[in-house]
Amino acid sequence: MINERYTAKAGPDRMEHVLGWGSLAMLAIMVAALLRGHAEWHMIPWPLWPHLATVAVALALTPAILWRRRGDARHRVLGYAWLTAMATTALVSFAIRMTNEGGLSIIHLLSAWVLFQVPLIVWSARSHDWARHRRSVRGMVIGALLIAGAFTLPFGRLLGHWLMG
Repeated sequence: MINERYTAKAGPDRMEHVLGWGSLAMLAIMVAALLRGHAEWHMIPWPLWPHLATVAVALALTPAILWRRRGDARHRVLGYAWLTAMATTALVSFAIRMTNEGGLSIIHLLSAWVLFQVPLIVWSARSHDWARHRRSVRGMVIGALLIAGAFTLPFGRLLGHWLMG
């Protein structure tokens, strides 16, 4: 288990640098796609806008959290904002229907996982289980932001359609 004093003072490791840069790259791709698709914005269903907004907040906060000192008040405030953005993204996703029948799709399992992970991330931090906290946050960044974000680009999905025209 990682020592509390060490964790609070530890800077980012290589993985956290990579995850931060990956988040910024995904944010840039998202912004580029949105700008290229502006002519079709009026056709977008309402749940997609808060979904995209909260994803953008989470992507922007990721490097701000991962690249700075841990354990202080600012880390906690940014962390709660990040978790709120992640939970809101997951909740709003249930209003987005991806299947032809208008029901839930396989991607909604990820949303359920995020909603399960959010309180566990808070609990692990409050109980000073830094190793679990770090693993859980990294898992959310990798799975719910980067991998899920990458899957918005192929297969005729909206952001991919806008980005690659």
